[in-house]
This record gives sequence, C-alpha cells and structure tokens, in this order.
Amino acid sequence: MVNKKSIGIIGIQGAISEHVFSMEKTIKKLNFNAEVLILRVPSQIDGIDGLIIPGGESTTISNILYKSGMHEIILNKIKKRNLSIMGTCAGCVILAKKLSNDTNDVKLLSAMDIKVKRNAFGRQKESFEYKINIEGFKDQYNAIFIRAPVIEDVWGNCKILAKIKNKIVMARQNNFLAISFHPELTNDFRVQQYFLNMI
Repeated sequence: MVNKKSIGIIGIQGAISEHVFSMEKTIKKLNFNAEVLILRVPSQIDGIDGLIIPGGESTTISNILYKSGMHEIILNKIKKRNLSIMGTCAGCVILAKKLSNDTNDVKLLSAMDIKVKRNAFGRQKESFEYKINIEGFKDQYNAIFIRAPVIEDVWGNCKILAKIKNKIVMARQNNFLAISFHPELTNDFRVQQYFLNMI
C-alpha cells in the first residue's frame, strides 16, 4: 500500500484557505493519495512531504518562521533532501539564496540558486494578470501578480520555467519550485498538479 503524502501550508499569512482549496481540488481530480494540513507550529513539519509557503509579507512570514523554530526544522529537512517546497510570491523570496534589495530583514531558506527582487512590479495597485507560457504546459497560463517579486538571476542547476518578456517568474531546482504569481487564486490547477508530481 502506498503511503499517504502530507502537504503542509504555512498558516501564518496570505491566501491560506485558497491554497487549501486549490490543492484539495487538485488531489481529488488526480485521485492523489494525499492530505492537506495548515502548519502553525514546528512539530507539524516533521511528517510532511510537501510544503507550500504562500504569499503575504516576506519579512513577517520569515521572521515568524524563524522565531517559532519552524525555520530551523525546514532547513534540516532541506539538507536531508526529503521535502518538496513550493514558494509563491513571498514564498518565492524566502526560497532564494540572494535578494537584490536585501536589507537583512528577511530570513532566507537559501534553498534555490536564485536572486530575487521584492515588489518588482510595483505596489498593490499595480497588480495585474498576464498570460504566460510555462515549460511543459500545453496551453498558456493566466497568472495573477500581486506586489510580485521577480527572479533576476538563476545559476547552478536551477531551471527557468516561465518569463514575462525578460523577467523570470517561475523556476525549479530539484524539488523546489519558486513562483512570482499566485496559482491559488485561479481555477487552473496545473501548477498545483506540477507540484504534486514533484513530491
């Protein structure tokens, strides 16, 4: 019998319920043997196979992760290579090894060989939707950007999956996925399916 996978969503800030809904819909559609959990304390992280770090304010999310002890446990699981992570918007920032506008107020997980610029598309009022081509997706994907970061550079074995013109908005390295936009805010669950297939 195949063990049930556990997908944990950091429940600190951001579109948490939307992530839960979209992931549960995807699991049901694929008949994937998995459960979705909202994570708020360090002890919940040990048993999970996949982690979603949602959007929100990267400084707030990273500081709470650090002060709660969740940051250290996630780092240990990254080192053991037994955790897949999807970071959306602020989560994309936290996965990075470098920030171009670093003020040392974000505690990075340094999981991916990427350099990220926070709020690269402007403030909340500059939020927008844009049809992008994602590698491996047959049809275009309507991506929603809200105070979104941009991946300015990738290196090592990190692979670019999507761009807006010359700006990188999605990248993968091993079992880590960094996304500038908000896949949980659409009814297109292909990004969630992509992540499930990484676990």
